[in-house]
Amino acid sequence: MDKEVTKLKAGLVMPIASIDNCGPDHWIDVKSIIVEALTDIEGYEFESKLVSESDSSGLIHKRIVQGLYNSDIIICDVSCKNPNVMFELGMRLAFDKPTVIIKDDKTNYSFDTGGIEHLEYPRDLRFSKIVDFKASLLRKVIATYEDAKNNPGHSPFLKSFGEFKVVKLDETEVTPMDLVLDRLSELQNDVNKIKISVPRKILKPNHEKLVEDLLLKYLDVTPAGEVNSKDAFTFVQNHLEEKSIGIPNSILRNGIIEILNKLGYFH
Repeated sequence: MDKEVTKLKAGLVMPIASIDNCGPDHWIDVKSIIVEALTDIEGYEFESKLVSESDSSGLIHKRIVQGLYNSDIIICDVSCKNPNVMFELGMRLAFDKPTVIIKDDKTNYSFDTGGIEHLEYPRDLRFSKIVDFKASLLRKVIATYEDAKNNPGHSPFLKSFGEFKVVKLDETEVTPMDLVLDRLSELQNDVNKIKISVPRKILKPNHEKLVEDLLLKYLDVTPAGEVNSKDAFTFVQNHLEEKSIGIPNSILRNGIIEILNKLGYFH
């Protein structure tokens, strides 16, 4: 008879972008090490992924909070003290759920979490040290999960400061149609953000240089406290008309605002 397998969701909280001379490739390697440490363990089957990862679309902040709350265990890498990571760690500790903290050997302990055991690995990811780290991480993850499951008083952080009512996320049953509408609303928000983030082609290169030169003339004759985009637009537009150069008003106005911003004027 096959032994029963415990399936667990292991949420990963860690840097993914460049920080402290550690690039994205470094963090991809660290993530692979963590995932490998939790692979092929007798009696356990881990689904390991970043808390921001999800099979469905939606607001990333919502996915992160749900991942932090719903994961059976969180592995948090506080190396380089990434602000987002530290914030997400704080949320998980507020939920008072099983958490394992790791860091590299170049990162100092933080005052607030220094009382929690940290597993350490070499920043240069030396093979021999990583082998030992992976074994220690596996033991720590299983021990932490089992203690949380079997010990009603398990508390990774809050118990050190007294008795607290642990934060819980409300769960509301909805109809399939409500769920679809909610997802469509989230999708629309994502699309709107994409539209906003898409760079707009404001001025043609030859027009941009001309407009910038005219703006510099406008700034030369205008006291700093009186500079504004409306007067700048009128000044530039009049000079362009004298040169018989036509630029659509909306494009010219946006171009002027962008150039003024580049020059340090925000109006």
